[in-house]
Amino acid sequence: MPIDATTPEPPPSELSHAGAVVDKAIEYMLGQDIGSLAIASSLLGGALAILSRSVADEAIVAILNNAISSVRAGDLRRMAGKAE
Repeated sequence: MPIDATTPEPPPSELSHAGAVVDKAIEYMLGQDIGSLAIASSLLGGALAILSRSVADEAIVAILNNAISSVRAGDLRRMAGKAE
């Protein structure tokens, strides 16, 4: 389903369901002794592939720039409880 520019986020129930499915997939891959970097890289690649079918390249760049800003600000480490 293409992302509508006027609706920047999916409905909460859809997001919650998708998150639960991804969590189960991660749990399964960890159980298969797949390394964290391989899991994260494959999920990121899959996410980018889905985005490329749903939004313009500039929107993908904006999403990635937002993610980079969050990393640089330490947001991800704080969310994981590992502030440096």
